[in-house]
Amino acid sequence: MKRIGLYGGTFDPIHNGHMLVIQELILKNIVDYLLILPAGQPRLREQQPIASGAQRRQMCQLAINELPAEIKSKVEVNPIEILRDGLSYTIDTVEAVTQSYEGDTIVVIVGTDAYEKIDQWHRAQELKKMVEFIVIDRPDFPGEHNTEIGAIALSATDIRSHKSDAVPAAVAAFIKEQNLYAS
Repeated sequence: MKRIGLYGGTFDPIHNGHMLVIQELILKNIVDYLLILPAGQPRLREQQPIASGAQRRQMCQLAINELPAEIKSKVEVNPIEILRDGLSYTIDTVEAVTQSYEGDTIVVIVGTDAYEKIDQWHRAQELKKMVEFIVIDRPDFPGEHNTEIGAIALSATDIRSHKSDAVPAAVAAFIKEQNLYAS
């Protein structure tokens, strides 16, 4: 039985804080395999992503490609939420992933900010029975969760304000090439 991690987010853009979490999840054997899930139309976000779904998927793939081989082989960018029409619910993704990983434990990785709103999630009580949650304390949004994952104080909002050194090099090049987040 494997532990399959689901790490979703808008990833607008994916940044070094996300990359640290990805690496630690694999290196510390918290999950055996990790699916990176760029969000489609997140329901509980005040603002929709600036980059398109295709651009956010591409940035995630570029970032994953920069990981060391032993980590990269256990990480996959999965477009299920971007390809889904309409609002994207975590439980729908969990139900779909469970079919591919029958008998495995599904682990949903979220930050303290997202977990604080868990009871507002679609079919939240049902979801809580289906998965294990790993809640990552963010330095800018501390909680009382005891995870072994380090987090750094980075936000996509800061990065969109031209902190290109806070993203993997290939992502920085993509942002520049696509003229994303230009003010």
